[in-house]
Amino acid sequence: MAIRLVDLSQEIYQGMPVYPGHLKTAVWEYHSHEETRRSLQTGFSYATRGLLLSDHGPTHVDAINHVDPAPGAQSIDQLPLEFFYTSAVCIDVSHVSSHEYLTVEVLSLACQRNDLEIRKGDTVLLYTAHWDRNYGTDKWLTEYTGLDRAATEWLAQRGVVNIGIDAPSIDNPMDRSYPAHTVCREQGILNTENLANLKMVRAKRFRYAGFPLRIRGGTGSPVRAVAILED
Repeated sequence: MAIRLVDLSQEIYQGMPVYPGHLKTAVWEYHSHEETRRSLQTGFSYATRGLLLSDHGPTHVDAINHVDPAPGAQSIDQLPLEFFYTSAVCIDVSHVSSHEYLTVEVLSLACQRNDLEIRKGDTVLLYTAHWDRNYGTDKWLTEYTGLDRAATEWLAQRGVVNIGIDAPSIDNPMDRSYPAHTVCREQGILNTENLANLKMVRAKRFRYAGFPLRIRGGTGSPVRAVAILED
């Protein structure tokens, strides 16, 4: 049986869109081949780049301490690696308007339609098609759907460990009370945002890998999100 890897991550680059108010992404040349060749005077050269970015900038996972101010809330380096390598399903909710919520009914019907079962320990990815339709436009940061509280609780009741979405947030930007993030805080569930290419895994079951950087005290981390499919 062949293994196929699908990259679910956004490209990291200078000026990429980030969630409003977060640190902007900057990438610059720090060492050039010309500079180091001249400095070393041995014929050898190397190049490096500098990076400045938010731990919630590109495709990333939130740690518990991102939304939980309690002293014992886990930072990204304290979370078990098992949380980032799990069984997964991708639910196709691409028919839902940006002015609507992802509700229990929407999720339940989508699972029934595609014969998907959400199991304890799953990562659940939500294919809204927002990345396909709006990345790089003015709508990317302002017009997308998100989970309501009841739908997030419904996922929590099924034992999911991580909720991912192809949008800047699992919450609808119209709701500044952040009901989905609130349930994740209450239930200790991770969430992964700014995913890409979910169209390639919609309505499928697979293995998901999205390992974070080991950032001491980090409130989140960029991840290289990958779907691992057996064809």
